[in-house]
Amino acid sequence: MSTLKIPAAPKSIQKGFPLKLVLDKEAIHQLGENLHSISDRFDKVGFVKEAMDGLEPLGIKERSNHIAGSLRKHLPNNYSETIEIILKSLTPPLEKTEDNGLAALFYMPHCSYIANYGVDQVFNNDLDPFDISMHAQYELTQRFTCEFSIRPFIIHDQNRTLEVLYQWMTDKNPHVRRLCSEGTRPRLPWSKKIDSLVKDPSPSIPILEQLKNDPDLYVRRSVANHVGDIAKDHLELALDLCENWLENASPGLKWVIRHALRNPVKKGNQKAINLRKAAK
Repeated sequence: MSTLKIPAAPKSIQKGFPLKLVLDKEAIHQLGENLHSISDRFDKVGFVKEAMDGLEPLGIKERSNHIAGSLRKHLPNNYSETIEIILKSLTPPLEKTEDNGLAALFYMPHCSYIANYGVDQVFNNDLDPFDISMHAQYELTQRFTCEFSIRPFIIHDQNRTLEVLYQWMTDKNPHVRRLCSEGTRPRLPWSKKIDSLVKDPSPSIPILEQLKNDPDLYVRRSVANHVGDIAKDHLELALDLCENWLENASPGLKWVIRHALRNPVKKGNQKAINLRKAAK
């Protein structure tokens, strides 16, 4: 069995290196090798040919979906069986939350596969694939964030998905905890907004309350950005939340409040300005 690995990539976005190139020929070949090492029935040559066809003009999100489509054609025609192979092909979880670079984008097509095919029970012998998809995202988000792939599940079955996230928000792994906040952001950049949470963000408030004092800045930053999202549609709710948090706030929570209120402050909202000053 060959060693599972992911290709090297720059530490950050660099001039002259389009982000889409992280999902280029080398990544596709390595993905084929990883999957073939788990299942010798996997046609890595056919997969690479399929995935490379039409890839060049696509941006990174389109490449991710394109590669996921190629996976669908070359892995078993059963979601549960495919997910089992995919999970066995993963490299070890990330050991830290900062300075991981762009290499983890290798797992973006894996997340796209779950997002695109993991809601449909027809692709799983008419068995509900929800639990399998949640478990797969629990594992994947420890390698590359599943903030995008979790959203179709929130849209499709919000209550059920949130019940899982309410459990995960106390997980020992910071990548899992962050997914609970980042994945439920109403207006997550690069992603389709969640209309139900734009209209009523209250279901995500327990997550924010749980994570506002998280020991990891990576998680607290997500909480701040989530509150910033809420402020775009429900400014008073966001301001009240920050005002309540201000009492006896730790330095870390004060940072969350200041970061969350950046846009209202820029727009000259006086209450936001006062709260941000009080959170110094």
